[in-house]
Amino acid sequence: MTSAERSDVVEMRVAPRDVDRHGRMFIASYISEAETALSNFWRTRPLVDDEPAYIATKASCSLHRALRHDDLARFSVRVSKIGGKSIGFKIMVETGQELAAEVEILWLAVRGEQYEPVPLPEDTRDWLYKYLD
Repeated sequence: MTSAERSDVVEMRVAPRDVDRHGRMFIASYISEAETALSNFWRTRPLVDDEPAYIATKASCSLHRALRHDDLARFSVRVSKIGGKSIGFKIMVETGQELAAEVEILWLAVRGEQYEPVPLPEDTRDWLYKYLD
């Protein structure tokens, strides 16, 4: 299966709008692109009845090597934590064979207008285990 066919991998080229005046990709752009990769991955989950909403409660980025305009980057989604009510994701950002950054995103399962935390559905948990690091 090529990376274009895998739901857990997204490739992109760094756009001019995503770099600072020194030609380095903004940290916020790493997180934004990681969220795009995560959204693509999440669309392949099994559908469950009465699925909760998921809200991001944390996002961070560790930069190892700055990407520059027109660099080809590969965003690979992995599950780093499966809690009772939350999911931790780690998105590895690579260019060539080099690790450029690691983005961590934590989601919380919630319901209602007050966003009350709720347990993850069992079918969702089972699916997530396939991607657990």
